[in-house]
Parts: sequence; structure tokens; C-alpha cells
Amino acid sequence: FMLLPKHKIRYKYCKSQLTCCNLTFTAWCNSHLRKAGTQIENIEEDFRNGLKLMLLLEVISGERLPKPDKGKMRFHKIANVNKALDFICSKGVKLVSIGAEEIVDGNGKMTLGMIWTIILRFAIQDISVEETSAKEGLLLWCQRKTAPYRNVNVQNFHISWKDGLALCALIHRHRPDLIDYSKLRKDDPIGNLNTAFEVAEKFLDIPKMLDAEDIVNTPKPDEKAIMTYVSCFYHAFAGAEQAETAANRICKVLAVNQENEKLMEEYEKLASELLEWIRRTIPWLENRVAEQTMRAMQQKLEDFRDYRRIHKPPRVQEKCQLEINFNTLQTKLRLSNRPAFMPSEGKMVSDIANAWKGLEGVEKGYEEWLLTEIRRLERLDHLAEKFKQKCSMHESWTGGKEELLSQKDYESASLMEIRALMRKHEAFESDLAAHQDRVEQIAAIAQELNELDYHDAATVNARCQGICDQWDNLGTLTQKRRDSLERVEKLWETIDQLYLEFAKRAAPFNNWMDGAMEDLQDMFIVHSIEEIQSLITAHDQFKATLPEADKERMATMGIHNEILKIAQTYGIKLSGINPYTNLSPQDISTKWDTVKHLVPLRDQMLQEEVARQQANERLRRQFAAQANIIGPWIQTKMEEIGHVSVDIAGSLEEQMNSLKQYEHNIINYKSNMDKLEGDHQLSQESLIFDNKHTNYTMEHVRVGWEQLLTTIARTINEVENQILTRDAKGISQEQLNEFRASFNHFDRKRNGMMDPDDFRACLISMGYDLGEVEFARIMTLVDPNNTGVVTFQAFIDFMTRETAETDTAEQVMASFKILASDKNYITMDELRRELPPEQAEYCISRMTRYIGADGPSGALDYISFSSALYGESDL
Repeated sequence: FMLLPKHKIRYKYCKSQLTCCNLTFTAWCNSHLRKAGTQIENIEEDFRNGLKLMLLLEVISGERLPKPDKGKMRFHKIANVNKALDFICSKGVKLVSIGAEEIVDGNGKMTLGMIWTIILRFAIQDISVEETSAKEGLLLWCQRKTAPYRNVNVQNFHISWKDGLALCALIHRHRPDLIDYSKLRKDDPIGNLNTAFEVAEKFLDIPKMLDAEDIVNTPKPDEKAIMTYVSCFYHAFAGAEQAETAANRICKVLAVNQENEKLMEEYEKLASELLEWIRRTIPWLENRVAEQTMRAMQQKLEDFRDYRRIHKPPRVQEKCQLEINFNTLQTKLRLSNRPAFMPSEGKMVSDIANAWKGLEGVEKGYEEWLLTEIRRLERLDHLAEKFKQKCSMHESWTGGKEELLSQKDYESASLMEIRALMRKHEAFESDLAAHQDRVEQIAAIAQELNELDYHDAATVNARCQGICDQWDNLGTLTQKRRDSLERVEKLWETIDQLYLEFAKRAAPFNNWMDGAMEDLQDMFIVHSIEEIQSLITAHDQFKATLPEADKERMATMGIHNEILKIAQTYGIKLSGINPYTNLSPQDISTKWDTVKHLVPLRDQMLQEEVARQQANERLRRQFAAQANIIGPWIQTKMEEIGHVSVDIAGSLEEQMNSLKQYEHNIINYKSNMDKLEGDHQLSQESLIFDNKHTNYTMEHVRVGWEQLLTTIARTINEVENQILTRDAKGISQEQLNEFRASFNHFDRKRNGMMDPDDFRACLISMGYDLGEVEFARIMTLVDPNNTGVVTFQAFIDFMTRETAETDTAEQVMASFKILASDKNYITMDELRRELPPEQAEYCISRMTRYIGADGPSGALDYISFSSALYGESDL
């Protein structure tokens, strides 16, 4: 036979099939006719008058057929058979090539075809398993029930049943107490078949419809006979199917619950690790103990760079992933009608965000402190070197001055010598006054070193104090010597004017040369081309004064030449020592040569600094060129991602593809960020701390980059949650687009959120009749934290709750009650029999003991367990 459209049935049998079907169909008919107290012996003869045929249809359909004709004439029989055939047709089955005359005449093929039609319509057609029906549904039911059994592989309704193991497996699956499946052997098919036939007839009220020898000895047993016999098992175990459906529902609910618990545990673990890392990192960043050397501080800066480049980026990803996991978990809990997940105290997303904000605040302060300390140490090194240089020059000048001032050589000197001593002392006083400025500079530098907290301030202070004390002592000694010389000066009148004049002119000129040498060797620190140009200008001005200085030198040397000329003219023997000064013409010439030698060296030093500042300027421009491109690019991508998230032109999958493309482009753009980081590092290594060519700092670009990464990840997560919501709730793309259009229309600020007033207007536009109480209830659903705004995700959740339904605690309780055979408790054996092992043990470990008096020892309370799944979660 073959099944044609609209249930038209054609029949085609071979001789062996007729014999097998005759036996099977006869037994099947008798299994129903005996309920009416009768049976048939010959299927071809006993249905000819139509009476038992009508009775069979009444028994299997539960409906009354028209009253049969009682006569025995041929037309009476035809009328009765036609009533039966009309009833079959009324059930949606159209018979082809068969009529009442063939049945009345005892046509065996037509009679068997009619009985098979009845079996298909009333025993097989209503079988439905997982959206399949009839033959496919019955086959799928057999496959599912026999899947766990060894040596059983049901693929059809003929050779898959020859060894009898499939039939025994069906019985054992539903009534394991009737057959010991472990003792069956595949090489004993006749024994297996007879065992199944006998057990089914004795305990399941299924009559023997097949012959074991026929099945084993036939290459391909009759499919219709096997289907007829197997359908009896399906109907016999129909009650067990209800229990299986209930078990499937429980498995689904428990699987969702187990997955949610796993996500909660992962969130807690990741949150704990991230918070612990923040807790350990903040004290390191809060440590503001400055190092005493520039090298040590630069090492601290390098450690901080490693932290920003190596240690922090993975934590940024973990923080972003944590937020994504939390949002996904909350979405899954909402979709499965579970309570929202409340992390442990101190591990909320807001707690982590606050801790992260604190970390970034401390981090920013730490970097600013590092740069300030480096500048301070640089300034300190410069001042310390300058202090040492000035102190050395001053100490060199003051060396022996105290002993000189303490001499009493005037007591045994001649008049000329006394006058010479007096003039010499006047020259010394002039020199002393000229050095007053250097002493004040030394004191000022020492004070600044103290104010900048120089690490060797004690040594500086001791040296400065020694110089000041010595300076005061020099002043006191100078005044005492002047008093002594003035006291004896009245006794002496002779004075050598030329020596005095030389001394007076040589001393300031010598002091000028000392100052010039000091300035020419003075160290400098600049941070821009303008500053070095200022130094070059000052140096050029100094060089312009050299001709006048040379005139002064020549004039001073002219005095000495005049002394020599007078001495030569009048034959005066000179001692070679100027009584008024220690400066000799050779000293003046030597220092002048030194000044002329230092000038080109100063020129070279300034030009080298110009080259360094020009290189720094190139680094500034190079960084600015990159930053001025990357900064706007990041802002543009942020805006484009925002537009994609509110766009309703395409499906969620298209939005997801677009966002994934954005994410791919952003990842590929990372090389530009790395290059900018490299330029920034070069700038810091060159001690460049400002850049007038751009408004973007590296910190600004880093923050924008991290925000861009977080935004694209969050937006993708939102679209994934919308897809999850759509698929779980059965929401169409058109509905989602309608929700998005309504949300965008009332999102007046275009920030992805609606104010309560805009949300009310949106609901009214969608047909909601809202009072104050009802609107307040809705607001508690979409804004549980009272933030004053409604996000798009909250809006979608609300609309899907309004349009879809989910599992409830009552449904789960009803499913457990089916498994427990209507008892208020369930046993461990029942759970292990009906549920997969993993989920059965899950229930056993979490169900409380049943405390009712009607329960046996070890009974479990499935009612409180079901309530806990949808109540306050302790998970």
C-alpha cells in the first residue's frame, strides 16, 4: 500500500503479506470486539454482512453508527457495509477502488485493505511525537524509547524487529519488572519474540498478533502487521508518555537553572579576582615616597608605563567581560522568569565601577606626581651643581683671606709699605663688595634647595652656613684692618699712585672676567626653542661687549707699562710685586685668554642645545599629527556606533554584523594607538611635557580608546540580548522594529533613554489605558533602581513580557505531580527513573525531606523546590 494525498488509500498485497496481515488484523479486531462480547474467526467471511464491521467501528471510535439492517439478503448486507464505509469516509479518509460489493463478496484483499485503513485512522493517525505524526511519529517514539538499550537500532517497521529485542526493550522501558533484559540474547530471536508476545498478552492486555517463526524466517516482515502490533504498545503506554513530557519540562527548567548557577559562580569568581587586583594596585599607586635620584624616579616612571601597557589592559577587558556576563545573566533570568541575580555584598557592577573609578583617580594622580617629581629632581640636580660651582669659586677666592687680614705687617712696614698696604686693603674691600652678590646667590640657591626638599640638604646647609660665617668674619676682619691702617696712615704719607690705580682698575676688571668665565661655564636648562634663543641672544650681547672689555684690559695693562717705564726712567728697582693687589699683568692676560677660549665653547654648547630643542619640536609635531587624527576618529566611531544601536532599517542580525564589522575595524586600528604610544614614550624620554600643537594628551586618547572598546562591547551585548529575547519570546523582527521605532520617536534627547513622561506618552500611543497606579506599577518594572530613565533594554523586556509567556512555578509543580503519580511527594527512585542522571541528582541534592504523614521514609518535597526556583534565589 501507499499513503496518497487527502488520505486516499490504494491497496496492493502479495500472497505472503495477505497471510501475515490476515493473522495480525484478525487478532487486532478481536482485541476490540471482545470488549463488546464477540469476536471473528475468519476476517474475510465474518465482516461480509457488515454487522460486526459496524460494531468494530463503534467500539474503536466510541460513537454510535446508524441502526443496521436485520435482513439476510444481499442488499441488506451491502447496506450495512455501506454504512460502515460512509462512517470511515466521514472521518476524513477517502477509499479508492473499494466498495461494499467486494466486502460482501468476501474479497480478501479489499477486506484487508479496509481493515488497514481503519487501523491507520483510529490506531496510528493520532500518534504525535515532537511535531511528527502517524508512521513517522510512531517510529520516532520507538527510537526514543529503545535508544538506551544495547543491540537495538530501530530504523523501520520490518527488519529492525526480527530479533525481538526491540519489542522487549519497549516493554522493559515502561515495565522493567516484567522482563529481565540483561538475560536476553541477540542470537535467540524466536525466544525473544515469544517472550515479548507472552508478556504483552498476559500483563499488558495486548493479544498475540504475530507469529515468531514467520517474522524470523521472512527476509522482510510485513510492515503493516508490525506497525499494527507496535501501535498497541504505544496506546498501552500512552500514560507513560505524559510522564515523559513532564520529565522533559523539568529537565528544561533544571538545565536553565544549572546554567544560571554556573554563570553566577563565574561572575562571583571574576568579580573577586578583579576587586582583589584593584585592592593590591591602589596602595602601590598611592605610594608617594619620592626617590632621591633622577635614575630611581625614571625607573618608577618605567614601572608605571609597564603597568599601563601590560598589566592594566587585560584588567580592562576583564571589567568589560564582567559587565557583559552580568547583563547576559540578568537577561537569561528575566527570560526564564527567574528573580534577578544579586551578587555578594561589595561585588555589584556598581561596586566594581566605583572601585575602578577610584583606581583611575589614584592612577592619574600618581602619573602627575611622577612627572612633578622628575621635574623637581631635574631642577634640584641643576641647582646642586650650580651651588657647588659657585661655592668652589667663592671658597677658592676666600682661601687665605682671613690669615691675610689678620696679619700685623704694618707694624714693621715703611711709609711706602704702609701706604701700599692701605691701598691694597682698599682694593680688597672693593673686591669683597663685588663678591657680596655671589654670596647672596649661594644663600638663595641653598634656600631653594631646601624648599624643593633636596635629599642632601644637610650638606648644602652646612656648606652655606660655613660660607656665611666666613663672610661675616671677613667683614669683621676687614673693618679691623682698615681701622688699624687708618690709625697708622697719619704717620705715613708716601703712596704709589700708579700701583693704586692699577689695583683699582685691575680688580673690577678681574672680577668682570671672573663673572664672564662663570657665566660662560654656567649650566642651563631649557624646554623650548624660544628659551634657547633667549640664551643665544644674551650670549651675542655679551660678545658685543668684548671690544670695550679689551680696551679696558689694554688701559689696565697701560698703567703697568707706565710703572715699568717710570722705574726704567728713574732707575727704580722694583720688587715685582704690586703692594696694592695680588693681581699681576700675567693674571689679567691669562684670564683674558681664558675668556676668549670659553666664548666659542659656549657657542658650540648653545648650538647643540638648539639642535636638541629642534628634535624635541619634531617629536611634538609628530605626536600632534597622530593625536589630531586618532582623537576625532575615536569620537566619530563612538557616534557611528550610537547611530547603529538606534537604527531600525535592518534586522538585529544585520545590526550585529554591522557592529562586528565596527569591532573588527577598531581592533585593526590598534596599531595606530600603539604607534601613538611609542611617540608619547619618546617624548617622555626626551623630557617633553607640553605640546602646543594639539589639544589631545595621551591620557585623553587612552580614555577615549578604552571608552570606545567598552561601548562597542556593550552595544554588541545589548543586540545579543535583544536577539536572545526575540528568539526566546517568539518576537518577530517586525515587532522589534515597531518597538524600536516607538522608542526612538519618544527618545527626545537621542541618548538611548526615555524620561518617565516620554515613556507614558509612548505607552499611550501604543494603546495602553494608564492610570496613575498602573503607570507606577509599570515604572517599578522598567526602572527598579529609580534612576528616572527607561533604557531600550528595559523597554524591550517590558514589551516582551506583555506579548509572551514563560514557565511558571505552578507548571513545574504540575509536571512533578505527574511524575509522582498525583502524590504530594516524590521518591528518589522515581526521579532517577524519569530524569537524566545529572538532573535527577541535582533535584535530590536540593529537595528538602517531605514532612507529611502520608510519605514514606526518604520522600522528597517537590512543591517547596518548585517554589524556590521562582522565588528568592539563594543560588
